Amino acid sequence: MIAVLAVLPVAVATLLVGLRGVAAMRTTSDFLVASRRVSPLLNSAAVSGEYLSAASFLGVAGLVVKDGVGALWYPVGFTAGYVAMQVLVAAPMRRSGALTVPDFAEARLASRPLRVLSAVVVLVVAGLYLVPQFRTAGLVLSAVGGYPYWVGVVIAAVVVSATLALGGMRAATYVQAFQFALKLLLFIVPAVWLLSTVGPGVRHAAVHPVEFTRFPADTTVSFGLDVTLELAEPLTVDGRTHPPGELRVPAGRTITFPAGADVPGVRGGTAPGGPDWQRPLLDVGDGGHPLLSTWSVLLATMLGTMGLPHVLMRLHTSPDGRAARRTAAITVGLLGVFYLFPGVYGLLGRVLVPQLFLTGATDTAVVALPAQVDAGGTGAVFTGLLTAGAFAAFLATSLGLLLVVAGAISHDLLPGGGVGRLRFTVVAAAAVVVLLALPSARLDAGVLVTWGFTVAAATFCPLLVLGAWWSRLTAPGAVAGVLVGLLGSSSGIAVALLGVPVRGWTAILVAQPAPWAVPLAFATMVGVSLLGRPPSWAAAALLRLHLPEPQRADRPPAPRRDLGHSSWSARRSSAVRRVTRRLGR
Repeated sequence: MIAVLAVLPVAVATLLVGLRGVAAMRTTSDFLVASRRVSPLLNSAAVSGEYLSAASFLGVAGLVVKDGVGALWYPVGFTAGYVAMQVLVAAPMRRSGALTVPDFAEARLASRPLRVLSAVVVLVVAGLYLVPQFRTAGLVLSAVGGYPYWVGVVIAAVVVSATLALGGMRAATYVQAFQFALKLLLFIVPAVWLLSTVGPGVRHAAVHPVEFTRFPADTTVSFGLDVTLELAEPLTVDGRTHPPGELRVPAGRTITFPAGADVPGVRGGTAPGGPDWQRPLLDVGDGGHPLLSTWSVLLATMLGTMGLPHVLMRLHTSPDGRAARRTAAITVGLLGVFYLFPGVYGLLGRVLVPQLFLTGATDTAVVALPAQVDAGGTGAVFTGLLTAGAFAAFLATSLGLLLVVAGAISHDLLPGGGVGRLRFTVVAAAAVVVLLALPSARLDAGVLVTWGFTVAAATFCPLLVLGAWWSRLTAPGAVAGVLVGLLGSSSGIAVALLGVPVRGWTAILVAQPAPWAVPLAFATMVGVSLLGRPPSWAAAALLRLHLPEPQRADRPPAPRRDLGHSSWSARRSSAVRRVTRRLGR
């Protein structure tokens, strides 16, 4: 009942707010970038709402419970990436006049193969980012309301696809700005209540961790996934004694651990509160090289932010380059406020619900905390509020991601379809993501999202940085660099997914390939480009990305025509004429 009361208002409000965008949606530009008429304040709230995904609202706190305080490096990377975006790509991307990242690639380098390859990268990055949103929606509804996992997945897909199909980017903007305010409120208020209610003992234990080695009382644990426990001592459960060794627990089983029983280990996991848990560094895959692990995650999250297609598309909704930079600057401040609180939930979760690390469902720690503090009506109310905020996080991020997927398919891979095809593509893409999310319950949201950042960092980051700042970049160099970055990062992720046994620093570079995939992509782009010669108009095309726009920042922009898929020669000659006129003034 709590889940229904929490999710239904958010779903209905999402649809109602999204209806505001229906009347203004007539062209592809309306659908994809809201006709470039979104103010910086509204845009920054929408970007923040879109960016604060399941990995931010639940995943970071869950990673703190599971992996330790080193997981707080994730929000550092998420936020710092926006600073790099603001400095390097925000204004040039907006001035490019493109609707999508593949649009920018073709407009800058006049290469249809590069456009197609960029669209494929968009699908890969968005898929890695979308699956954890739907997955965590299913886990939350399962944990709070006892519903089957697939119910939350399907509800998220239906609400998101219906909102986008009706109103496109304008609907997504209104919804994401509304949901950012909702998430901020529903994340901060329960945190303050928890801190004031738990008492000084729990607060002291949260900042002075002790390893979770014995169950302090009879503790019931429900396993939603198949788990292999490692028993150091005999364990008596339901009248049966299990000897030391491995104990396989199937999904759906519930075990009540008696008070004083030894806490079993989990293959590949670290007991909350131990020395490794307290270390302020990450240790990806227990590789034993925490500094390398931390740098790997920071490189992926910081550089990957510059290549996230749904964030880059949001820059195109700004009226001009100045507004794009202001949007990025305000977004950094809004994200900084939000990211003060995942650590609070993670530290309290380590004290109050450490048993979740046994189940692999630490992503649900945030919504599990209120019931541990107050088993009555107040706890139920705050559980509902956090569930509503979590669902708002899934929906807001999924809106932007599903939009770029539809744009990549209907606008870049299959041009000429118009708004009708975009609407159909949104619904079809949501159905495919549901099929991918159903078998993904055991994967951490934070890990999946970081993989998406890694692919973006190794592909779009080099393409955008060199495309915006280096006139000698050529189309063959860009294609080679993007292809090398895509294959390199994807191969590492594939090896990690297949469970190939790798140890030491190699395991880190396989699980988080950003430290080698990103430099390799940059080097490939530069090396192949230096072997060729850029076209004669390359300098003028680059200059266009940095010249002031003809409209004043304080005046609404004139309506733009839909770029559609006109030939590059027409767009290039138009760009050169504009540059020539400006230089002649």
